[in-house]
Amino acid sequence: MLVLIFAHPYPDRSRANQVLLNAVRDLPDLEVRSLYDLYPAFDFDVEAEQAALTRSKIVVWQHPIYWYAPPSLLKHWFDKVLLRGWAYGEGGTALRGKRCLWVTTTGGEPDAYGPQGMHGHPFHVFVPPVEQTARFCGMHWETPIVLHGAHRVPTEVLERAAENYRMRLEQLIDDAKRSEA
Repeated sequence: MLVLIFAHPYPDRSRANQVLLNAVRDLPDLEVRSLYDLYPAFDFDVEAEQAALTRSKIVVWQHPIYWYAPPSLLKHWFDKVLLRGWAYGEGGTALRGKRCLWVTTTGGEPDAYGPQGMHGHPFHVFVPPVEQTARFCGMHWETPIVLHGAHRVPTEVLERAAENYRMRLEQLIDDAKRSEA
């Protein structure tokens, strides 16, 4: 019912992404696909990835932000898995109506994203490429979960973010089950 595409090139070094992932890993009907574990040579089994997406009602993309974008393997996954005629374009309805939740972490603090901050722009200006990927495939875009300053965030803030993440997924699963009934 729910597929979580996890794309972190160094998951063992990411306290925040590990805590977030561990908070939801035991949810029923959740399939975690850790791209860097499955495809270290960037050579996808496109059929297996598409089958996982087909089985799901909810798609989660969880990853850190690198240079204002998803890690390279997730971008490559978008290019190779979300194909014309399958995910978009004529006959491309496989993802239509599925819900998409983006869960991402940044190294920058919230105040780094603004006119006076290091990045010079609010974070929301970096969202459109990921959001449009989901929307272009006919998916329902959910309000993202963004954890800023991930490598410095206090433990209690991280634990609260993990609890909120789990509650969001539980709510999405409940909503999907109700819509099936």
